[in-house]
Amino acid sequence: MAALGELASKPAGARLQAAQLARALGLPPAFLSKILGKLVRHGVLRSLKGGSDRGYVLARAPRKLSVREIIEAIEGPGFFERCVFGGEGCSERRPCVLHPLWRSLRPVLQAAMTVASLAEVAREAERGPRLQARRLAPGAPRRRSAKLAEESARFDRRRRPPGAGRPR
Repeated sequence: MAALGELASKPAGARLQAAQLARALGLPPAFLSKILGKLVRHGVLRSLKGGSDRGYVLARAPRKLSVREIIEAIEGPGFFERCVFGGEGCSERRPCVLHPLWRSLRPVLQAAMTVASLAEVAREAERGPRLQARRLAPGAPRRRSAKLAEESARFDRRRRPPGAGRPR
């Protein structure tokens, strides 16, 4: 999805080579090439061969590519029908622990991803992930609600042995 977002952020018809995308995204080139090949086979991308013009280009405008189409191109057409764990043993008769939840969320996710376009994802990626990555970086301060802080303190007090002082 990140590679498509990168292409969507470029002017219409812009082409990028797999090696450029892999470097920009910090992905192994062989891994990315396999995914790009799937996207070409499913009509999400076009592959241009030869000389300096080689590379990948979006097959359609980003606003005309749904997130669902992209996910199903990469993961397979039955992605939303399979178990969330990817296991073969899960079914209506033998459900896994998340089966009831997944069954209720599946239609909502399918609908949302059918409506969401690559253009929307690209716009969000330009604004969000960098901020989110900083917030989730190791050692970054975490903000906790007052209620969560109080519950955490109560839990810590219960775990302390009798007679033990305040933790330092």
